[in-house]
Amino acid sequence: MMKGVSLAPSDMRAWAATPTGKKAVRYTLVSVISVAVSQAVLFLTFGVLQLASAVPCNIIATAVATVPSYYLNRRWAWGKTGPSHLWKEIVPFWALAFLGLVLSILAVDIAENEAPHLTSSHFATAIIVNASALAAWGVIWVGKFVIFNRLLFVDHGDHRHGRLEAILDRPGPPDD
Repeated sequence: MMKGVSLAPSDMRAWAATPTGKKAVRYTLVSVISVAVSQAVLFLTFGVLQLASAVPCNIIATAVATVPSYYLNRRWAWGKTGPSHLWKEIVPFWALAFLGLVLSILAVDIAENEAPHLTSSHFATAIIVNASALAAWGVIWVGKFVIFNRLLFVDHGDHRHGRLEAILDRPGPPDD
């Protein structure tokens, strides 16, 4: 039988005070900021300015929102200071952003193609496209937290999580 998770306010506050809980709360707040930036850029470029179809506008929105998301997650949510490491932090972060982008591209493309069956209004289509992008990013949100917390923004001096660092620091291709 699975151990139950208590959602009692006192238990949630206690968990939020733990190191992982603090990171989760900060990650959530960074996500709110990132979603607000992405949704605003997507709505502005697709819904208001009609610069292009939903897919290119979604790519622009993701690129714009990913930059502050990286820095806020790294520095504020996980407390990392000093220069970023290209292969240990930047490339994996952008790879996850690209994975989310692929999923959101599929979602906005389907939404844009199916919206005319529901509405003739471009404004309503823009709302449907934005909602689809938001839903796609929501699907990978929890997985990203686990990856950030366990692999990406770990303290590289903490040898409990040193496997990825050892692989990345080793010269030549990994042997497993």
